[in-house]
Amino acid sequence: MTFKRLKFGIVLRLLVLLGLLYAAERAWEHGKYALLGLAALLLGLAVWELGRHVTRGNQALADFLAAVQYRDFSQHFNEAHPNRALRPLHAAFNQLSVTFRQLSAEREAQFTYLQTVLQLIDTGIISYDASGTVESINESFKQTLELPYLKSMATLQKRLPVLHEVIGQLQPGASTVVKLTVGSKTMQLLLSATTFRLQGREFTLVAFKNVSHALDETETEAWQKLLRVMTHEIMNSVAPIASLADTLRRDLRRELDAAAPPVQALLGDVVEGIGIIQNRSEGLLRFSQVYRDFSTISTPQLTTVYLQELFRSIRGLMTPQLAETSIELLTSVEPVDLCMQADSRLMEQVLINLVLNAAYAVRERPQPRIELRAQQQEDGRVVLDVGDNGTGITPDVLDSIFIPFFTTRRGGTGIGLSLAKQIMHLHKGSIKVQSVPGQGTDFRLEF
Repeated sequence: MTFKRLKFGIVLRLLVLLGLLYAAERAWEHGKYALLGLAALLLGLAVWELGRHVTRGNQALADFLAAVQYRDFSQHFNEAHPNRALRPLHAAFNQLSVTFRQLSAEREAQFTYLQTVLQLIDTGIISYDASGTVESINESFKQTLELPYLKSMATLQKRLPVLHEVIGQLQPGASTVVKLTVGSKTMQLLLSATTFRLQGREFTLVAFKNVSHALDETETEAWQKLLRVMTHEIMNSVAPIASLADTLRRDLRRELDAAAPPVQALLGDVVEGIGIIQNRSEGLLRFSQVYRDFSTISTPQLTTVYLQELFRSIRGLMTPQLAETSIELLTSVEPVDLCMQADSRLMEQVLINLVLNAAYAVRERPQPRIELRAQQQEDGRVVLDVGDNGTGITPDVLDSIFIPFFTTRRGGTGIGLSLAKQIMHLHKGSIKVQSVPGQGTDFRLEF
């Protein structure tokens, strides 16, 4: 319809031009120069109107294409234009503008949705191009690595060289686990990478997740299974030996009283040897029983535990023993009414073990001191710290202190820290350690 009206308008204007040309020719023949001038003027106006009529649609089309080029779809074309031929064209332009605005709004909504999802997930994500320029990072990346912003991978190399090296060696589609220390936190990150092209640029996207808790749970479960097997086999093998030794010792004692003096001396040595075997066998049985109990800790009975009361209980239990070696025990709780959901019996056991370890570490210090601190972080998590000013733990030992049976103390069992770690896992929490040799150690319990 638009093109039919355009053609009709052109034909009509051409007919007017022909009529004016004919009138000008007749006026020239009859020497009527006034009429000739008027015809020439009207002819010029008719040519101008024809050109305007033909180019009017092109101008509207050029304006619309310019708006598309600059993505400006706010322009409105008059659908009630005096030129009826342009009204359908303007209506089509307005409809296209509405469609483009809807598409732009939908794309913006999808982008906002994806950005919101990326900011909320607990997986750290970073994408960067071939030159190392960081395109985007999400909130989990910032919080986990304590980097409020990152513009270039070169900055990451300066701040976290270990992580930068692992990312540089990570192949697309592959995964790896890296152990990383950020501030006072030590974590294990599971990294995976992929590459993609977008608008002619090549990008690398790296995602990581803190799997420290999951790996610790797996490790604890493996130790528990090993302990159950070991204690079962030890107890099954040693129990008959202890029983047989007890029977032999009693039988030999009866024979000892009726034997001749030379035989009594010999039998006495035998009875003493069998008694030693019996004592060591029973000691091994008790040892196995302790570790069997360690591997079968019951599920925590969660109640509301006020930290002030918990620390007061620890002070009452430990102060007499610490006073013998002049060790000062300090406690602080912020806020004073801070509480958490936990098993108070198991938490007392954890804190007692940590305080005993701290007492051993500060025994030779000039002013031995142990601190129990409780505080609530900004994200609402409750954190307990057991710190001391003792001898500290050397780096080569630090990675092994939570392994069952491992101990550097003479007479130690290597069970206290393993037990504390297992209890924290049962509470869905974690236990971490930070130590400086010669300055002290701090164990942090995070719930």
